[in-house]
Amino acid sequence: MRVQLEYGRQGLTVELPADRVTDVLALNPATPLPDEPAAIRAALRAPLGGPPLAELARGRRNAVIVICDITRPVPNVVILPEILAELETAGLGVDDITILIATGNHRPNLGDELVELVGADIASRYRILNHHSEVEEEQAFLGNSSTGVEMWVDKTYVEADLKIISGLIEPHFMAGYSGGRKIVCPGLIAFRSVNYFHSPPLMEHPRAATGVLEGNPLHQFALEVCAAAGVDFSVNVVIDAERRIGGVFAGELETAHAAGVAFCDQVCRVPFDEPAEVVLTTSAGYPLDATFYQAVKGMVGALPALKPGGTIIIAAELSEGIGGPEFTQMLHEATDHESFMAQILAPGAPFTKDQWEVEKLCHVLQVGQVVVVSDKVPPVELERCLVRGATSVEAAVDEALAVYGPAARLLVIPSGPYCIPTPRSDAAC
Repeated sequence: MRVQLEYGRQGLTVELPADRVTDVLALNPATPLPDEPAAIRAALRAPLGGPPLAELARGRRNAVIVICDITRPVPNVVILPEILAELETAGLGVDDITILIATGNHRPNLGDELVELVGADIASRYRILNHHSEVEEEQAFLGNSSTGVEMWVDKTYVEADLKIISGLIEPHFMAGYSGGRKIVCPGLIAFRSVNYFHSPPLMEHPRAATGVLEGNPLHQFALEVCAAAGVDFSVNVVIDAERRIGGVFAGELETAHAAGVAFCDQVCRVPFDEPAEVVLTTSAGYPLDATFYQAVKGMVGALPALKPGGTIIIAAELSEGIGGPEFTQMLHEATDHESFMAQILAPGAPFTKDQWEVEKLCHVLQVGQVVVVSDKVPPVELERCLVRGATSVEAAVDEALAVYGPAARLLVIPSGPYCIPTPRSDAAC
């Protein structure tokens, strides 16, 4: 049978043995908005849980609009013009508005990436800054959280008179769902605060998982940071498998995010009958499959559908390679997942940038094997990263099914981490 996988910018069509495939977990259909700009405009003027954006903006000295970085497929070129129009209607000029990119600990977005993010017109007319988590003088101290953790947030954001955040709500493998409070934390926090947000005590918490908000310590800390920093207005969208906007959720931070999460859940939570010995998944195509670092999300997202001891095959283009230097070095130096986990969980162990992503990969390897298919990174390089490499999806599938025998079954997740595989028994509850 022929299946289209989300891979790079163009997708990847693969041929699979139909008699071995138990499920293809496609996202649930969501009717795309017929007029996206009009829907965004309407949401800004009739928001959830608060006053319209233009009303909030009147009399403000300046405004900051926070957007996600290049690793998130947020349709900024549709959203930003509507936000900017409302601000200008309220009396704020081009020189009064700053667009701030919530890079978290990722690299800055410059040049052509900036144009891709916001469009050529906005890139040329507005002040656009990147958050730099490791530049201490660019952070503001906002006190300690309820757990005693120092909260440091981007000074440009903290000092703005009107604070607007904009992003995408999708399943997230640690924080439950992206968007909302996560745009500020970890998007705009200093590295010293990231040390807590991505620390082993939080990462090992059973509620720090895909599709879980209640009791999730990452979610709770992010809300505390947002309360300290302030969020005046939030705009989030949910997109379908074709990257079309299915819903716009604007207004008060928690109210709007909760509504968006409920909508996202209807699209992304897909039932299946039984876990399979082999799961074929993706990292949802570009931009999420640009690096091995980001592709870990697809591996983690497939875990509910995998039988213990099984194999996850993930197709990810990896157009930018493995990831940052710290992440790559940790992978190359790790001899196996057990020793890496023992190292970071040891009392007094130092915290290293990007270790949380290796930690999540180890969570996968505690359950089964991982095979990565990429046409940009050769298998020999992938095999330095605690996984195995393969030259094609078909070859990887054939090999894995042969290992588990003629009764082994294959489950396919074309949209990778955008899908929340849910056992049918749980979905019925």
